[in-house]
Amino acid sequence: MSMNDSNKLSVRDLDLFYGEKQALMKINMDIKSNKVTALIGPSGCGKSTFLRTLNRMNDLIEGVKIEGIVKVDGEDIYKNNDVIKLRTKIGMVFQKPNLFPMSIYDNVAYGPRVHGIKDKKTLDKIVEESLKGAAIWDEVKDRLKSPALGLSGGQQQRVCIARTIAMKPDVILMDEPTSALDPISTAKVEDLISELKKDYTIVIVTHNMQQAARISDETGFFLNGELIEYNNTKDIFTIPSDKRTEDYITGRFG
Repeated sequence: MSMNDSNKLSVRDLDLFYGEKQALMKINMDIKSNKVTALIGPSGCGKSTFLRTLNRMNDLIEGVKIEGIVKVDGEDIYKNNDVIKLRTKIGMVFQKPNLFPMSIYDNVAYGPRVHGIKDKKTLDKIVEESLKGAAIWDEVKDRLKSPALGLSGGQQQRVCIARTIAMKPDVILMDEPTSALDPISTAKVEDLISELKKDYTIVIVTHNMQQAARISDETGFFLNGELIEYNNTKDIFTIPSDKRTEDYITGRFG
């Protein structure tokens, strides 16, 4: 691995354009293994766009141009064309639960099946381990054949996390994963994120500064497409080095 063994992802001089409009400017960031890195900042500041560059989700948008380097485990993801493999290694959990209209079991088994696992025993084991890993097994183990869309929002989001874990990724990207959830479900997902970092590197975009302060190890503050400040979370929230970070955190704007 390059530069530093504890860095899972490294980003150098990343620029992103939507047509003529520049949405990200010269982002430099190292994301550490087995840590939770939070991305904060006002709406439309580029944090979700940045998150999506880490597994090439922006490739799906027309007119996007990306310059700079994004490396995972030292490998430049934009030079390597195997996007499917990349998205297996770097899973994604979205703002709203996006389960398929099928059973809980089939949702979690979906990815492994697509990747050629057909053996029922193996699938059973993956489904159970993934649901346990997402802290939802006890709530759903007696209704695995029921429609996943019959679950509550918070349960659905944890099944989405289980579906991501089932692919055995290294990194899990989360785009405001609790913004559609009630406080109790949010607390469950936050506890889960703290558990998951033992096995995964997690990058989370959040609108909720308290959430970033509670669950993340490192925090990056984005403003107008720039990464203004990136440091360990405690320092960002107690002794920010940039006035703009301080203004945002203390609620003077944004």
